[in-house]
Amino acid sequence: MPSVAVKLYSVFFKFLLKHRLQNRIQNPSADDPFGVTSRPEESVAAPNPSFADGVATKDIHIDPFTSLSIRIFLPDSALHPPDPDSKPPRPRPVPARRPDPADAPDHHLRRSSLGGAAHFNHAGSEGSPPESRRNSYGCGADSDGVGGVYRGYAPSQSGGGTRKLPVMLQFHGGGWVSGSNDSVANDYFCRRIAKLCDVVVVAVGYRLAPENRYPAAFEDGLKVLNWLGKQANLAECSKSMGSVRSSAEFKKGDAQRHIVDTFGASMVEPWLASHGDPSRCVLLGVSCGANIADYVARKAVEAGKRLEPVKVVAQVLMYPFFIGSTPTHSEIKLANSYFYDKAMCILAWKLFLSEEEFSLDHPAANPLVPGRGPPLKLMPPTLTVVAEHDWMRDRAIAYSEELRKVNVDAPVLEYKDAVHEFATLDMLLKTPQAQACAEDIAIWVKKYISLRGHEFSY
Repeated sequence: MPSVAVKLYSVFFKFLLKHRLQNRIQNPSADDPFGVTSRPEESVAAPNPSFADGVATKDIHIDPFTSLSIRIFLPDSALHPPDPDSKPPRPRPVPARRPDPADAPDHHLRRSSLGGAAHFNHAGSEGSPPESRRNSYGCGADSDGVGGVYRGYAPSQSGGGTRKLPVMLQFHGGGWVSGSNDSVANDYFCRRIAKLCDVVVVAVGYRLAPENRYPAAFEDGLKVLNWLGKQANLAECSKSMGSVRSSAEFKKGDAQRHIVDTFGASMVEPWLASHGDPSRCVLLGVSCGANIADYVARKAVEAGKRLEPVKVVAQVLMYPFFIGSTPTHSEIKLANSYFYDKAMCILAWKLFLSEEEFSLDHPAANPLVPGRGPPLKLMPPTLTVVAEHDWMRDRAIAYSEELRKVNVDAPVLEYKDAVHEFATLDMLLKTPQAQACAEDIAIWVKKYISLRGHEFSY
């Protein structure tokens, strides 16, 4: 059984959540096309591009018409070349750096947003003086730009000695109406996943209900996947332009070259261009975020080669927010379970689905309704995480069973004495069970993102 502290916190959590949901139902917000991605009561973590705790983060607003944004989590493992074989890792020599005329004995220390002073070279390692580089807006990192002096990591022009890592799109939970991609809890979880899985995590700040009802959150998830593809294509286009600058066909004058340079610098996200491999893309969804991940996976299957070079190779559904009109055994037995009971979750669905569309068998809510395309046999490998004391567990297991029937790799990890969001909720994030869950996810995910084949097995 969960501990006494978990039980007490659950009572407090449910009281606050019920109050907020009822307030939003009684005082509905006007439709807002731009939308919100975080609530005022949410504790948020500021982005830190200086590899604090081994992971650098950056926020990007990617849609001019909505509030859709992302937070990129870049592990420092991307700054080192990969080992050529599977032998035990050896100490890596620090790559030689080109001399910079700006280097001087009295160079100043760069201060991270946490207050610690550190030097960063082009690979982001400490102990070397800074060199000139570009940030994502094309201005020099050591020069004052629109937002002042850029103190974070920016890839070197050469990009030598770095690694291409798989990209993981992460969708946070919160019952459609709360949570955010930059919350303290989500920031901690994504940092953990980025390091354990050795991936670039892109946490999606999708629009929340009731300001933006279905299908806004689902469309935002798909927009980010398409944006990832555009980034990959822009990066390739930028490389091609750079390789022919000295050729006769491209000698059209300095003015034209300046336009090309400016366009490339402003449109290409350097962290993804230097370190992201979209051909190894994994989707990870938490609670209602798992519903979004499953939707995005289905749309990726339908898009097929039109999505190239992005390829979704696997997805992870953590205690998905599934429901249906015909109750399962767990929905009857555990209807009043910890943190998120069934009655409150139905309120959340009423805020997410419009009154005309509301149904517990809506395709967004019930993965087992007939006619929900594409055919399950085309779905990517799917890992499902469930908790023993979660009323939603049986339907998630049933969905996984349907995938296995058509030969999709779809294991289920069930955690004993666990509650809904046991690995992502703020007060439970540092428990041994939450750490073990993240490690288990990493073991399974690496089967599908490893460049050396399936040397990992479960």
